[in-house]
Amino acid sequence: MSLRLLVPLLLALALGWPAPARAENIEISHILIEVNDEGYALDADFEIELNPRLEDAVNKGVAMYFQVEFELARNRWYWFDERAVNRQLMLRLSYHALTRQYRISRGALHQSFSSLPEALRVLSRVRSWQVLERAEIDAGDYQAALRMRLDVTQLPKPFQVNALTSREWNLASEWRRWPLKIKAPVTEKAPQ
Repeated sequence: MSLRLLVPLLLALALGWPAPARAENIEISHILIEVNDEGYALDADFEIELNPRLEDAVNKGVAMYFQVEFELARNRWYWFDERAVNRQLMLRLSYHALTRQYRISRGALHQSFSSLPEALRVLSRVRSWQVLERAEIDAGDYQAALRMRLDVTQLPKPFQVNALTSREWNLASEWRRWPLKIKAPVTEKAPQ
Protein backbone atom coordinates (compact mmCIF):
# COMPACT_ATOMS: atom_id res chain seq x y z
CA MET A 1 0.00 0.00 0.00
CA SER A 2 1.45 3.34 -0.97
CA LEU A 3 1.97 6.19 1.47
CA ARG A 4 -0.43 8.33 -0.60
CA LEU A 5 -3.31 5.93 0.22
CA LEU A 6 -2.21 5.18 3.78
CA VAL A 7 -2.20 8.80 5.07
CA PRO A 8 -5.84 9.59 4.11
CA LEU A 9 -6.96 6.22 5.50
CA LEU A 10 -5.25 6.86 8.85
CA LEU A 11 -6.64 10.40 8.95
CA ALA A 12 -10.17 9.14 8.28
CA LEU A 13 -9.82 6.54 11.03
CA ALA A 14 -8.49 9.11 13.50
CA LEU A 15 -11.30 11.60 12.79
CA GLY A 16 -14.01 8.97 12.74
CA TRP A 17 -12.89 7.19 15.91
CA PRO A 18 -15.28 7.89 18.75
CA ALA A 19 -13.84 9.99 21.55
CA PRO A 20 -14.03 8.53 25.04
CA ALA A 21 -17.24 9.59 26.72
CA ARG A 22 -17.31 11.42 30.02
CA ALA A 23 -17.38 8.80 32.74
CA GLU A 24 -20.71 8.72 34.55
CA ASN A 25 -20.22 5.81 36.82
CA ILE A 26 -19.32 4.69 40.29
CA GLU A 27 -15.72 4.20 41.37
CA ILE A 28 -14.47 2.79 44.66
CA SER A 29 -11.84 5.09 46.13
CA HIS A 30 -11.30 3.68 49.65
CA ILE A 31 -12.08 0.51 51.63
CA LEU A 32 -11.30 -0.24 55.26
CA ILE A 33 -12.41 -3.20 57.37
CA GLU A 34 -11.98 -2.87 61.13
CA VAL A 35 -12.46 -5.33 63.95
CA ASN A 36 -14.93 -4.22 66.63
CA ASP A 37 -16.74 -5.86 69.54
CA GLU A 38 -19.43 -7.38 67.30
CA GLY A 39 -17.15 -8.57 64.49
CA TYR A 40 -16.00 -6.72 61.38
CA ALA A 41 -17.24 -3.32 60.17
CA LEU A 42 -16.64 -1.84 56.73
CA ASP A 43 -15.97 1.77 55.76
CA ALA A 44 -15.96 2.60 52.05
CA ASP A 45 -15.81 5.71 49.89
CA PHE A 46 -17.27 5.78 46.40
CA GLU A 47 -17.16 8.40 43.67
CA ILE A 48 -20.68 8.65 42.22
CA GLU A 49 -21.26 10.61 39.05
CA LEU A 50 -24.81 10.73 37.69
CA ASN A 51 -25.39 11.34 34.00
CA PRO A 52 -27.85 14.09 32.96
CA ARG A 53 -30.72 11.61 32.45
CA LEU A 54 -30.38 10.20 35.98
CA GLU A 55 -30.06 13.70 37.48
CA ASP A 56 -33.20 14.75 35.63
CA ALA A 57 -35.09 11.68 36.87
CA VAL A 58 -34.08 12.36 40.49
CA ASN A 59 -35.04 16.04 40.15
CA LYS A 60 -38.47 14.97 38.90
CA GLY A 61 -39.07 12.82 41.98
CA VAL A 62 -37.96 9.35 40.84
CA ALA A 63 -36.35 7.54 43.78
CA MET A 64 -33.01 5.87 43.03
CA TYR A 65 -31.98 2.81 45.02
CA PHE A 66 -28.25 2.15 45.32
CA GLN A 67 -27.19 -1.27 46.51
CA VAL A 68 -23.82 -1.84 48.17
CA GLU A 69 -22.81 -5.50 47.97
CA PHE A 70 -20.16 -7.24 50.07
CA GLU A 71 -19.07 -10.83 49.50
CA LEU A 72 -16.60 -13.04 51.31
CA ALA A 73 -15.40 -16.25 49.69
CA ARG A 74 -12.91 -18.94 50.67
CA ASN A 75 -10.75 -20.34 47.89
CA ARG A 76 -10.95 -24.11 47.48
CA TRP A 77 -8.62 -26.09 45.25
CA TYR A 78 -11.03 -28.99 44.73
CA TRP A 79 -14.27 -27.20 43.88
CA PHE A 80 -15.80 -23.77 43.35
CA ASP A 81 -15.01 -21.08 45.89
CA GLU A 82 -17.12 -21.27 49.05
CA ARG A 83 -19.38 -18.23 49.44
CA ALA A 84 -19.08 -17.58 53.15
CA VAL A 85 -20.89 -14.22 53.44
CA ASN A 86 -23.10 -12.16 51.15
CA ARG A 87 -24.40 -8.82 52.48
CA GLN A 88 -26.40 -6.03 50.84
CA LEU A 89 -27.00 -2.49 52.01
CA MET A 90 -29.77 -0.49 50.31
CA LEU A 91 -29.50 3.30 50.11
CA ARG A 92 -32.36 5.38 48.69
CA LEU A 93 -31.88 8.80 47.05
CA SER A 94 -35.01 10.85 46.42
CA TYR A 95 -36.13 14.44 45.88
CA HIS A 96 -39.14 16.03 47.56
CA ALA A 97 -40.43 18.92 45.48
CA LEU A 98 -42.60 20.34 48.26
CA THR A 99 -39.65 20.90 50.59
CA ARG A 100 -37.06 21.17 47.79
CA GLN A 101 -34.88 18.74 49.67
CA TYR A 102 -32.92 15.67 48.59
CA ARG A 103 -33.28 12.76 50.96
CA ILE A 104 -31.08 9.76 51.63
CA SER A 105 -32.60 6.80 53.45
CA ARG A 106 -30.76 3.88 54.99
CA GLY A 107 -33.28 1.66 56.70
CA ALA A 108 -35.13 3.80 59.24
CA LEU A 109 -32.51 6.58 59.13
CA HIS A 110 -33.31 9.57 56.88
CA GLN A 111 -31.17 12.63 56.12
CA SER A 112 -32.20 15.69 54.11
CA PHE A 113 -29.95 17.92 51.99
CA SER A 114 -30.46 21.16 50.09
CA SER A 115 -28.48 20.16 46.98
CA LEU A 116 -27.88 17.04 44.90
CA PRO A 117 -24.05 17.24 45.11
CA GLU A 118 -24.30 17.39 48.90
CA ALA A 119 -26.61 14.35 48.96
CA LEU A 120 -24.29 12.43 46.61
CA ARG A 121 -21.31 13.20 48.86
CA VAL A 122 -23.07 11.60 51.83
CA LEU A 123 -24.42 8.73 49.71
CA SER A 124 -20.87 7.96 48.57
CA ARG A 125 -19.63 7.34 52.14
CA VAL A 126 -20.55 4.09 53.87
CA ARG A 127 -19.47 4.03 57.50
CA SER A 128 -19.53 1.34 60.22
CA TRP A 129 -21.46 -1.18 58.15
CA GLN A 130 -21.37 -4.42 60.15
CA VAL A 131 -20.54 -7.04 57.50
CA LEU A 132 -19.43 -9.94 59.72
CA GLU A 133 -20.43 -11.17 63.15
CA ARG A 134 -17.68 -12.69 65.30
CA ALA A 135 -19.20 -16.17 65.59
CA GLU A 136 -20.41 -16.24 62.00
CA ILE A 137 -17.22 -17.27 60.25
CA ASP A 138 -14.17 -19.47 60.83
CA ALA A 139 -10.65 -18.11 60.96
CA GLY A 140 -8.68 -18.32 57.72
CA ASP A 141 -7.81 -16.67 54.44
CA TYR A 142 -10.67 -15.27 52.39
CA GLN A 143 -11.26 -13.21 49.28
CA ALA A 144 -13.42 -10.12 49.97
CA ALA A 145 -15.29 -8.22 47.26
CA LEU A 146 -17.26 -4.97 47.23
CA ARG A 147 -19.29 -3.00 44.71
CA MET A 148 -22.06 -0.40 44.47
CA ARG A 149 -24.74 -0.29 41.79
CA LEU A 150 -28.00 1.40 40.91
CA ASP A 151 -30.71 -1.21 41.48
CA VAL A 152 -32.91 -0.77 38.40
CA THR A 153 -35.39 -3.38 39.66
CA GLN A 154 -36.51 -0.85 42.30
CA LEU A 155 -37.34 1.82 39.70
CA PRO A 156 -40.94 2.44 38.62
CA LYS A 157 -41.98 0.05 35.82
CA PRO A 158 -41.74 2.55 32.90
CA PHE A 159 -38.16 3.35 33.92
CA GLN A 160 -37.30 -0.35 34.19
CA VAL A 161 -38.19 -0.74 30.52
CA ASN A 162 -35.88 2.19 29.68
CA ALA A 163 -33.14 0.64 31.81
CA LEU A 164 -33.28 -2.55 29.74
CA THR A 165 -32.72 -0.70 26.48
CA SER A 166 -30.43 2.18 27.51
CA ARG A 167 -26.94 2.19 28.98
CA GLU A 168 -27.66 5.49 30.70
CA TRP A 169 -29.44 3.61 33.47
CA ASN A 170 -26.62 1.11 34.08
CA LEU A 171 -24.66 2.73 36.86
CA ALA A 172 -22.31 0.42 38.76
CA SER A 173 -18.80 0.06 40.03
CA GLU A 174 -16.56 -2.85 39.16
CA TRP A 175 -16.11 -5.49 41.84
CA ARG A 176 -13.09 -4.57 43.98
CA ARG A 177 -11.47 -7.74 45.33
CA TRP A 178 -8.79 -8.10 47.99
CA PRO A 179 -7.45 -10.82 50.32
CA LEU A 180 -8.77 -10.75 53.89
CA LYS A 181 -7.39 -12.76 56.80
CA ILE A 182 -9.96 -13.54 59.49
CA LYS A 183 -8.37 -14.20 62.87
CA ALA A 184 -9.77 -16.56 65.46
CA PRO A 185 -11.97 -14.73 67.96
CA VAL A 186 -10.44 -14.14 71.36
CA THR A 187 -12.42 -16.04 73.95
CA GLU A 188 -12.12 -15.10 77.59
CA LYS A 189 -11.87 -17.90 80.11
CA ALA A 190 -14.65 -18.03 82.63
CA PRO A 191 -13.54 -17.48 86.23
CA GLN A 192 -13.34 -20.69 88.22
